[in-house]
Amino acid sequence: MKNGYLILETGEIFTGEWLGSEIETSGELVFNTSMTGYQEMMTDPSYKGQILAFTYPMIGNYGWNNVDDESSSPAVEAVLLNEACGSPNHYQSEGSMEDYLCKNGIPGLAGIDTRALVKKIRQLKTLRAKITMNPDATVFNVPLVTSKESLVRSVSVKGYQYYGDKNDPHVVLMDYGYKSSILNALLEEGCRVTVAPYTTTFEEVERLSPDGVLFSNGPGDPLDLKTYFPEILKISKEYSSLGICLGHQLIALAYGGNSEKMLFGHRGSNHPVKHLPTGKVSMSSQNHGYVVTSESIDTSLFEPLFINVNDKSIEGIQHRTLPVKGVQFHPEAHPGPSDTHFIFKDFVRSLTTGGRMLCQQTI
Repeated sequence: MKNGYLILETGEIFTGEWLGSEIETSGELVFNTSMTGYQEMMTDPSYKGQILAFTYPMIGNYGWNNVDDESSSPAVEAVLLNEACGSPNHYQSEGSMEDYLCKNGIPGLAGIDTRALVKKIRQLKTLRAKITMNPDATVFNVPLVTSKESLVRSVSVKGYQYYGDKNDPHVVLMDYGYKSSILNALLEEGCRVTVAPYTTTFEEVERLSPDGVLFSNGPGDPLDLKTYFPEILKISKEYSSLGICLGHQLIALAYGGNSEKMLFGHRGSNHPVKHLPTGKVSMSSQNHGYVVTSESIDTSLFEPLFINVNDKSIEGIQHRTLPVKGVQFHPEAHPGPSDTHFIFKDFVRSLTTGGRMLCQQTI
């Protein structure tokens, strides 16, 4: 195999074996601690613009398949791993990790000391890096996008997409880079879904006549979308609303909250979150680099719904008078535990009752 090099913006160089498509790229360097679900991670649009390091030592054990993609193609810019399994074993497997990366035009490096790399990221915070075959290539590529909003623009649908039966409760899924498992969760709960571009206005939502609106996950800084805060505010005041990950942040900011970049984010499938109404702790799947600051939340409008057990960051909010809530984690999981799937059920109930759902059930 050819040698490849991961060059950090601080100057450190990690050497590995080139894997996948032979193209050089750069992006924000992040890591995920999940033990399984590498295909779902690579196809999660929230990873657009990022180089993903897997902390689990061997990746590719069960190959890749035709059912686990979270979008039509991988969104991640490149992947880093310690060991790539060349002979996967699973009844649904269509090939190896190497096959998948080559098929989808994604570069990667194997043989990377991911433990040392993650320690470096934790020391230096999230930083930019590049993958190259030239160890002397210290000049970073031109940024992958011409503006920060382009991250969302590059993964959002360009027109409406329709799913489900016309007689079912109707949800508009605002697409900032939604995962297919979110759509599937809504369909499994008996909803009709219209996937709409992230630029969809309040008036356009009105013409779609939904029973509720779900603001999806997606890549980047929520402040990059501040142009759309007034529309998000109007939509959520009129319709039962649920925000997931980036969508949660957008709801909070539309109502006057603030966000900040985390040291190195929450990315993994074992993050404990405490449900404040019941005191129950659930394990959650997470993938975000920004967080809503707790002190910025207007407590006359919102009450906290979940907090992170590890760092006490806000993981969910509930409007005090409107059927509007947001969660920072992914209740649909994929990959990860389904402990908090009840959030979808609660949201769907709010579509038919028109009332405020407090998630007060035992979980």
